[in-house]
Amino acid sequence: MKQNRFKRTQLASCLSLILGTGMGSAYAQENQPEANNDVVEVIEVSGIRSSLIRAMDVKREGNGVVDAISAEDIGKFPDTNLAESLQRITGVSIDRQNGEGARVTVRGFGPDYNLVTLNGRQMPTSSIEATTASSSRSFDFGNLASEGVSAVEVYKTGRADISTGGIGSTINILTTRPLNAPGMQATFGVKGVHDTSSEDGSALTPELSGLYSNTFADDTFGVSISGSYQKRESGNQQANTGGWHSFSGVADQDWGAGTAEWGGIPDGPDSGHINRPSEDSIYSVPQSLGYAFNEVERTRTNGQLVLQYRPVDDVTATLDYTYSKNEVATQFRDLSGWFNFGPSTGEWTDGPIASPLVYAEQTPGLSDLAMGAGDFASANENKSLGFNLEWQATDNLELELDAHSSSAESGPDSPWGSNNVLGTAAFVRAETIGHFDQDFPVLEIVYPEGYTALDPQDIRIAGSSFRNSYMRSEIDQYQIKGRYTFDEGVLSSIDFGVGSTDVDNRSAFSNVQRDTWGGVGEAGDFDSSFWPISSVADRFDIPGSGSPNLQNEFAVFDFETVRARAAELYPVAGAGDCGNGFCPSSEYTTDRRTQEENTYAYFQAHTMFDIGDMPANLSAGIRYEKTDVASQALVPTYTNIGWVAANEFTLIGNGEQEFTDLKGDYDYYLPNLNFDVELTMDIKARFSYSKTIGRPSYGDIQGGLTVNQLVRIDGGTGSRGNPNLLPLESNNYDLSLEWYYDEGSYASIGYYRKDVKNFIGTSIIEEPVYNLPHPAQGSRYAEAVDALGSMDANLIRDYIIENYPDSVDGDMILGIAGDDAPANFDITIPVNDKEAELDGWEVAVQHLFGDSGYGIIANATIVDGDISYDDFSLEQQFALIGLSDSANLIGFYDKDGFQIRLAYNWRDKFLSATGQATGAHPAYVEEYGQWDMNASYEVNENLTLFVEAINITDEYGRSHGRAEEQVLNVTQTGPRYNIGARYKF
Repeated sequence: MKQNRFKRTQLASCLSLILGTGMGSAYAQENQPEANNDVVEVIEVSGIRSSLIRAMDVKREGNGVVDAISAEDIGKFPDTNLAESLQRITGVSIDRQNGEGARVTVRGFGPDYNLVTLNGRQMPTSSIEATTASSSRSFDFGNLASEGVSAVEVYKTGRADISTGGIGSTINILTTRPLNAPGMQATFGVKGVHDTSSEDGSALTPELSGLYSNTFADDTFGVSISGSYQKRESGNQQANTGGWHSFSGVADQDWGAGTAEWGGIPDGPDSGHINRPSEDSIYSVPQSLGYAFNEVERTRTNGQLVLQYRPVDDVTATLDYTYSKNEVATQFRDLSGWFNFGPSTGEWTDGPIASPLVYAEQTPGLSDLAMGAGDFASANENKSLGFNLEWQATDNLELELDAHSSSAESGPDSPWGSNNVLGTAAFVRAETIGHFDQDFPVLEIVYPEGYTALDPQDIRIAGSSFRNSYMRSEIDQYQIKGRYTFDEGVLSSIDFGVGSTDVDNRSAFSNVQRDTWGGVGEAGDFDSSFWPISSVADRFDIPGSGSPNLQNEFAVFDFETVRARAAELYPVAGAGDCGNGFCPSSEYTTDRRTQEENTYAYFQAHTMFDIGDMPANLSAGIRYEKTDVASQALVPTYTNIGWVAANEFTLIGNGEQEFTDLKGDYDYYLPNLNFDVELTMDIKARFSYSKTIGRPSYGDIQGGLTVNQLVRIDGGTGSRGNPNLLPLESNNYDLSLEWYYDEGSYASIGYYRKDVKNFIGTSIIEEPVYNLPHPAQGSRYAEAVDALGSMDANLIRDYIIENYPDSVDGDMILGIAGDDAPANFDITIPVNDKEAELDGWEVAVQHLFGDSGYGIIANATIVDGDISYDDFSLEQQFALIGLSDSANLIGFYDKDGFQIRLAYNWRDKFLSATGQATGAHPAYVEEYGQWDMNASYEVNENLTLFVEAINITDEYGRSHGRAEEQVLNVTQTGPRYNIGARYKF
């Protein structure tokens, strides 16, 4: 059989020299050519054009469906943020945080189901949540600066030699290796950042970066060191509701008080409701309406040191250390009015999903105009120490040993916690009106008669919450890899390897909360100077924000000054580390710990053959993985059940907590097959099949059991995690056609399908938690019923209290172990019970207009799934999150030292959640498009000046519930401009 060996182009040779990092990378070609003693002059090329050509070469020669982004030059990545570069790839969408790319969604699978590796190594992830312990596995690209990155690869199809966990994709970040680019290379950059979103920040903040790489001793020893320091002061302005309550038109609702009327909305011509929802509609009312103004200061520090030694040509040892720290400090002010489901008037859209265009509630007494502030900070720190040894054992056999120990840690970085809020209130709200007829929701407050303006003397302290959230993840990974290349025969090469990955994760949370939201003390306890009055309208530039109905005045107070004064006036003894309730606690009340021990082995074979005159490649492999899971969680210890009133039972604790421990395990065989054929010299067709897995969130596999303290006569309720959960399992199919019609130019179309099972739902099991004796399920209760001839709870309680005083504590009847039956609890647990299919099309065109310097890139992704959210149902639902179409359009010019690029990214509307704070209601993120631009000029061979503009048209993001009028959030971030210089030595 004729063997068609891959003939490496000069471009591919440059790639392996500049970017190659080992056998796991697409940049290191699988089949190396025989040694060639000819001297080849390597011409170094840089810029947009060369970056695109390198990335295209990776795509063309990749095993399976691989896309890549390459640095345009040493220390220069196409975008200032890795996530924002990744969104230019078909099938990739991003979530932004503070106006900057943070997390990625690939082919409909969100951040938790995309695995991120660094030079082929699985990286730990950590993050913190505002009001709960984090359970996420997602990687935050905001922690890494792009200046130290040489390339990013996105593997969309599974391969046996790639770590598991990414159903959407595996994203491999590559950094510089000095022996791959012999000689001295160095660059230094300085940048000034002007962020228009910040109201209080500096006009310009600094960013510094540098990279030095050199080889010594006849290129046998190499050193590479890179570092960056970036400070950014940004902000955002938000309008938001606290969610929407939805009701069926056929049900009567009294909303908890008063006479039940249909839906709680009066009927009839005098109801005050225009176009009142009909009985066959689902209608919704807002929980609250308010505005928040955030100022954020981020300080990001990155560094990497790489040492390489090649004592002989066949052995290369690499020792590397990577460090990153991202410190984020936030200050915010807010204003809100809560709806109380009282008497209302309004104007409504037509059904069947009816939403208020105007919704007004009258308050019998005066309600609070809530104004709050927060001042908190967090820090994310990542460390990785790795060692790699490559050995060309024979002409045919390559072996590689790789080991690393890495950690990611996120936690509070302020004495006031990782998140907090200090509330104040002025009880001046007689009527609350929400206007929802434009993108911007307008809060209108009607003051009581005779009250014309907000008086600082009416403001008093309300409730507060000081929270500490913490997460740490550690990974120890050991891999032995090999490749054997055959000189002849059916197979061209085989890959094989074994390894282990141990993941140790901890997530913890504490909250010190004062629930005095109705106000504490007296109006006038604080001098008016504590409460300077500011404007809402001056901070927004969104259609509707200039409404004359807008509640424009609110107090913007200094958090620390007011906090200190409030702690003096209204202390809560013993609460928090400070002992007065106005600070967080370092004693975590939620503490979840999970260990995953994963061992694996893989084998993959490659062959080349001809189909007629068409060269073809076939790779087939299988990966075996076994994972053992142990999960512990800190839970309260309960010892008994107390019967405290007629129908009220409560759990009795001893004030202590203990760790519970649950275990689970699973194993998988994961096959893969990648086939490609060159239909012509320019056209390549591909087919790929793979089975991949995506692991459950840490919250779903937590070992803790949470039970509700209130118990019914027939038992209690609770929830716990399930370490026995299986990963999501996906059978993936890819079919694509690629036309490489000119240097740097190509067009491609691809279809993919994913059949996924083991999505997570919930189930209820019944079990006697803690074996707690139930005082209404024993002989005393039965005796009382027989003696009284009645089931009246109060009479039964009186009988037991009178006849069994030894089992009574005051008016509380205690359960008796051995006499009363243990209470059964309905425990809700996560289970694997959902399946879904999704498919999509990816279309891309990249065209370079000859030597003119001009070029264009256009791509689009169309995604579909078989399970969508039913907006007409009020039940809890399962639906695929994050599915959305997306598109990119990029035009550029790169010639004679001048470079400019204009890029547009668009993402269509998508379902972001199946629950709001108000219950089982959907949340949709509306379509969003953003224009970015960068330009540079090479003053000489060493010095380059550049400018960058992000979100140059000042777009804002918006999300809503069942209908567009049911706004959840509108966020304005503003444009960002960078100016700087880069010097290359």
